[in-house]
This record gives sequence, structure tokens and C-alpha cells, in this order.
Amino acid sequence: MKKLLLTTVAALSMQLAMAQKSEVTNAILSLKNGTLDKAKTSIDKAVVHEKTANDPKAWFTKGEVYAAYIDNPIFGKQVPNAVEEAYQAYDKAIAIDKDGEWGKQATAKKDGLYAGAFNNAVNAYNEKRYDEAIKAYTMAQNIRPQDTTAYVYAAYAAEAKQDFPLAKENYKKLLAMNHKTPMVYNRLIYFAKEVDKNETETAALLQDAVKAFPNNKDFMLEELNLYVKAGKGKEAIGKLENAIKVDPNNPNLYNVLGSLYDQTGEKDKARQNYEAALKVDPANFDANFNLGVYHYNKGADTNNKFSKLSAANQPKLGPKLQAESKQSFNTAIPYFEAAHKANPQDVGTMETLARVYIQTGRTKDAEAMNKKVDALKK
Repeated sequence: MKKLLLTTVAALSMQLAMAQKSEVTNAILSLKNGTLDKAKTSIDKAVVHEKTANDPKAWFTKGEVYAAYIDNPIFGKQVPNAVEEAYQAYDKAIAIDKDGEWGKQATAKKDGLYAGAFNNAVNAYNEKRYDEAIKAYTMAQNIRPQDTTAYVYAAYAAEAKQDFPLAKENYKKLLAMNHKTPMVYNRLIYFAKEVDKNETETAALLQDAVKAFPNNKDFMLEELNLYVKAGKGKEAIGKLENAIKVDPNNPNLYNVLGSLYDQTGEKDKARQNYEAALKVDPANFDANFNLGVYHYNKGADTNNKFSKLSAANQPKLGPKLQAESKQSFNTAIPYFEAAHKANPQDVGTMETLARVYIQTGRTKDAEAMNKKVDALKK
């Protein structure tokens, strides 16, 4: 009787195991038939049952079932976390059967979840669900650790949420991955300077940025501004003058030196450097725009002098000042026009050019330019 009982228990145990194996088979068949709800029910039972909880085939199948939910027009919305569930299921299969058939297949399949994770992140970001977006971008990073795109957008989402430490973390990871772009340095410099108020970190980042992008005038000027702020203006100017001796055909160096002189109020020295930049590169946007500003401001200053004249002095001094003002405005126009030609989409240049046209009585040209501005702003 005891032997019969043991045999019965063994048979029952085998039947239960077979029953759970059949749940995996049912899930596979339902998946092939497109009945994802049935496939999900079967595989969810299988992976929690003690007989199949450590079966790599069961976990791989769960990954396949949940992956099928992603972007499915009929069942997709029923499992909003399908990407995460599929990812974890494939990971479990790999953990159980790393070098085996199911582990290898799961590794290959896991990479295919990247698009689903990324799309989920984009949708969440667009709907301002930033926590969900960050979570999905992080999953995309885990799926493809060397793909920089998910790190960039994770940083954007963190910034939108105003989680600046997390944004910095993602930008720093990009630098570690050798994804050194002006945008990455710009954001890290902004955080160090404006958010953390850390001058030491700002200086170190600027030094790295200038080394990575030696012709980037914004980085050069920002670094030199630190010198000026620290009372080392002469040292900053000397550094630039030495750089010009080494590379005299670099218009950016002249532009940056001109900007430094602008900041210190030495307007004529600024003008001379902008003119030197144009000798190297006549179509240079910055040099043309800054020279336009120089002459425009000169005309505006003369206008201010005229407006402050007493009624008694206007007949005597007024005509000369008005002529000088008009001459300065006319001198500014070709520079602004050259800047506009170099960068036709720059609204600031167009708006300034329209104002100068009005100052010189060219109302039709001003109207035409304002129409271009309106068209760009639409």
C-alpha cells in the first residue's frame, strides 16, 4: 500500500510538472496564433510555478510574449510596461542559461527592445511625464550601453524635470564615452557656473572644452572672461595675442580679442581686431555683425548728443551732428548686410538691419526686412 502511495505521489508530481511545461507550450502556440492575452495568462502562470520558475525556456518565452505587446494595435495598451517586463524576462533567461541556447537567444532578442524603450521614453517626454521618460531612457541605456542617444535624451528629460544632478550625471557619462560635443560641454559649464556656482569646476570644464574645440570662440571667450573676472584681463589679452602670433589666419582669435576689448571699453581696439578678422575672412559673420554694431552705436551716441543740445546750440551744432550720425548708420549697413548674407536665418541681424534702414530713411528696405522676420517667426 505504501509503495502504491509513493508511486501515486510521483505520478502526480510528474503530471504537475508536465502541466506547467504545457503552459509554456500553450503560451508559444497562443503567441503564434496572435492571441496575446492567452499567451500572457499561460506564461505568467509558468514562470511563478516552482517546476518552471527556473526554466530558461519559460523566461525566454515570457520575454517573447511581452515583446509582442509592444506597439501591438490591439493588445498594446493592456500592458504599458511591456518593454520592462520583456527586458527582465530575457535577463532572467540569461542569468539561468548564460552560455546555453536560451541565454544566447535572449541576449540577441534583448537588443531588439531598444526601439520600444526609446519610443516609450519619447512619448512620456512629449506628455511631460518626465519620471517615466527618464526610466525608459535608462532602460534604453541598459539595452545598448554604448549608444549615446539615450544618454543625451535622458539628460534632456532630467533638465526638463529640473533634476540637474541627474542631467549632469548623464552628460558626464557622455564625456566618458568620448562623446565630446560643444552641446555637452555647454550644459556642464552652465551647471557648474550658474547652478552649482563652482568656479573651480567651471574653469576645469572650460579648459577641457577649449582643448577639445580650440576654434570655438564661445569657449575661448568664456574662459578668458574668467581671467578678466579674476582680475587677470591683461593676462587674458596676452594669451590671445600669443595665440594670434601662432595662428594669424584664425578669424575667431581676432573676434574673441575684439570682444574682450569691447568688454573693457576699448572700442577702437575692438574695431581694429574685427577688421583684422575680415582681412582673413571677409564673409565672417561675427566680425561683420560686430563692426555693424560698432558703427551703429557710434551713430546712436551722436544722436544722443544732438538730443541733449539746447535750443540755442541746435542751429549751430545740430547739422554737423546729424550728418555724422547718418554717416555712421550708413557705414554700419554694409556690415549688417554682409552678416545677413553669411547667416540669412539670424533674426537678430535682420531686426537690427531693419532699424538701421529706418534711421537712414530706407523705409521700403526696412519693410521688406521686417516681412522676412515675420515669415521666419511663423
